[in-house]
Amino acid sequence: MEPASTRRNSFQRGEPLAKIFGSPARLKTIRFFVFNKSQTFTLTEIAQKTKLSNDVAHRELSDLISSDLVRKKGTGVPVHYQTNHNFEHLDALDLFIRDTTNVRPKSLITSLRRAGVLRLVVLSGFFMGVLESQIDLLVVGDRLEEKVLAAVVRSLEAELGREIRYASFITEDFRYRLGVYDRLLRDVFDYPHRLLVDKIGI
Repeated sequence: MEPASTRRNSFQRGEPLAKIFGSPARLKTIRFFVFNKSQTFTLTEIAQKTKLSNDVAHRELSDLISSDLVRKKGTGVPVHYQTNHNFEHLDALDLFIRDTTNVRPKSLITSLRRAGVLRLVVLSGFFMGVLESQIDLLVVGDRLEEKVLAAVVRSLEAELGREIRYASFITEDFRYRLGVYDRLLRDVFDYPHRLLVDKIGI
C-alpha cells in the first residue's frame, strides 16, 4: 500500500489528473519519465526522486513497461529504466503533461513559510513555459533556513517530476542585486513571471 504521507502530500492532494491516471503515484511516475526522457535511472533513483517507496515505484514501473511508455535499458545490474522514445503517443503525452503540470500557489507558499519569513516569491522559467531560463523559483526572505527550503523544493520536484532551479536571497542582498540589475534577476524579471508573494514592492 502507498504510504499515507504520499497520498496526502499538500502539492498533490485532490488533483483531478491523479484520478484520471489512477493514482498520485502513477501521475508522478509518468511526469518523471516525460520530463527526463534522455536519462536512465535505477529503481532506487526513481523511488528517491519521486519520493515513493521501492515497492510502489516498482509496481508503477511494471505497469508503464507493460504500456510501452518505459523500457529497460541495457543488461547491467542494477537495471536501468528509460522513457521509450518510440512510444506511439509520446509527443501527445508530453504536450498534455507539460500543459497540465503546475503548482498550487497556496500549498507552495504554506510550505515555503516553514523556511522563514517570506518577502518575495516568484515563479518563472518552467512554470511560465520558458524552459531555457536559469531560474524557475525565486525566494526572498528573512531568517531563511536553506535546509528547509531545499527540502520543500525536493518535495515539489517529486510531485512535478522534474528538477526545479531555484535561488534564494535575504532581503538586503536581493535589494542590492536588484539595484545593480543583477543578471540572474534579469533572467527572472525580463521574462514572463508570476508574483506569489510581494512584500517588497516589485
